[in-house]
Amino acid sequence: MKRGLSEDDGKPHHLGHRERLRRRFRDGGAEALPDYELLELVLFRPIPRLDVKPLAKALIARFGSFTEVLAATPERLREVPGIGDAVVTELKIVHAAGLRLIKGEISQRALLSSWSAVLDYCRAAMAFAEREQFRILFLDKKNGLIADEVQGIGTVDHTPVYPREVMKRALELGASAIILVHNHPSGDPTPSAADIDMTRRLIEAGDKLAVKVYDHIIIGRNGHASFRTLKLI
Repeated sequence: MKRGLSEDDGKPHHLGHRERLRRRFRDGGAEALPDYELLELVLFRPIPRLDVKPLAKALIARFGSFTEVLAATPERLREVPGIGDAVVTELKIVHAAGLRLIKGEISQRALLSSWSAVLDYCRAAMAFAEREQFRILFLDKKNGLIADEVQGIGTVDHTPVYPREVMKRALELGASAIILVHNHPSGDPTPSAADIDMTRRLIEAGDKLAVKVYDHIIIGRNGHASFRTLKLI
């Protein structure tokens, strides 16, 4: 008997493993699987003929969790032996699909009445980014989402923000209010003095143009901070 083949049918062991894993997913859903097994399911399609369990475990070991694997940059993913363009593309498709699903939830209703969904979306989009991103959610008079735009991408600890450009864009979109969102790649969402000063300047600019800054949310790997909750707005 060749190594890696079953005694009865001569097929590689991992083929039976794939079907058993799919069955467990069908019967119990994602909650029935640890992160590395859920990742295996994703890897089945771009790697159809190999045992992907070692690769799935290597990805989890490198990045920490299923979510962090999906959010990793293509460059960092390719640092893992066995990862090529097909796998990177598949992971990015799954990540984009998840973001689209969550964004669809918040696009269909007033944001302020679905705050947990807003936080889920911001976390999925930004929590594991390696560089700071400054995102703005533009709201209409009924607090519905007009647009969700990344205004800038900076370094690991700084993104330049220009109040004049932010308010110009709000007026172009006819927004009545905005929610500011940015991430701290360090993982700690505690507002810095620069964050507080920048928010104050944006509030002052918005007051002159009747554009309300409803909140500023800082996203970190370990949670989030809301300026409104912290009474900084």
